[in-house]
Amino acid sequence: MLAERVRAHLAEGVRPLVLALPRGGVPVAAEVARATEGELGVLVAHKISEPERPE
Repeated sequence: MLAERVRAHLAEGVRPLVLALPRGGVPVAAEVARATEGELGVLVAHKISEPERPE
């Protein structure tokens, strides 16, 4: 369903770059990239914490 909605907004011949966040986003993004014939990229982010506020 998500891939169909993305595909509806693509111009003819465009191969999208689908970016995913680890821990749950990669499997979804992989399916969207496959269905839209796009490329898959993984965006790794690191949480920055405040020194005075340990988690």
